[in-house]
Amino acid sequence: MTPSASHEHAHGHTHGHTHEHGGSDQEALTQVLDLDAELFAPYLTSVTARLADAAGDGVTHVVDLGAGTGTGTFALLERFPHARVTAVDSSPEMLARLAGAARAKGLGDRVRTLETDAGAGLPGITDADLVWASASLHHVDDPAAALAGVHAALRPGGLLAVAELDGMPRFLPDDAVAGRPGLEARCRAALDALHAERMPHLGADWGVLLAAAGLTVEQARTEPLELSAPLPASAGRYAHLVLDRIRVALDGLVDPADLAALGTLLDGGPADVRHRDDLVVRSTRQLWVARRPVDTAS
Repeated sequence: MTPSASHEHAHGHTHGHTHEHGGSDQEALTQVLDLDAELFAPYLTSVTARLADAAGDGVTHVVDLGAGTGTGTFALLERFPHARVTAVDSSPEMLARLAGAARAKGLGDRVRTLETDAGAGLPGITDADLVWASASLHHVDDPAAALAGVHAALRPGGLLAVAELDGMPRFLPDDAVAGRPGLEARCRAALDALHAERMPHLGADWGVLLAAAGLTVEQARTEPLELSAPLPASAGRYAHLVLDRIRVALDGLVDPADLAALGTLLDGGPADVRHRDDLVVRSTRQLWVARRPVDTAS
């Protein structure tokens, strides 16, 4: 799940899609995105079903804003079998990967890519039936400008779906590391403070921003999601990748004893999250669906 200031992944956020780091970091991020998509696939299926109900028949052009590895793109292609998807991202590497995956799936003729920043508008697009923005809009510097660009890209009556999450997923019981109760809660609080500084729109009320942009909000939902035992092995890998990124992000910002405790969850030992039987994956997902009014001038 992010164009614009995706370098914020260096600071622990796990769902952006633009990358200014080396190949190993990008590969790790790709794995995080793909594992998140695998674990929470039923949620995405339910969301796209609601979007199909709201959009009605005749959807022929969908925009995936912050397409990343293509999770949204391929879900939308499946949900709207007569539509083409424009996959938008500011990472040429991600777009090339997505385009290759589309060709491998026999879907290359239904996918085009657009390299641009989420806050810079959607040049050349004026006919979108649906814009899907998953964990991307909170990265933009100016939400009003970004939403004005989306408004212009939508046809009158078209829909914008903004899907967000409330920060890092949660994985551990309070006593996960002996002698460091509340470790994950403290790390989450430190990460939230960092995000408040670097990504002030994370956690924004997008309903208010959508209305201010001239869009009519039709749905606003918050859903707490929880995956518990028996979990697939991929859940442990997902937790390991996310917590490792968080450990790097918080280096020098939290008690060194907490960083060391995080290390014990990642070092391959008995407390490693990939081996634990008390792992739970919790994440809160938010969705706003808004429509460009039919009588709005171009």
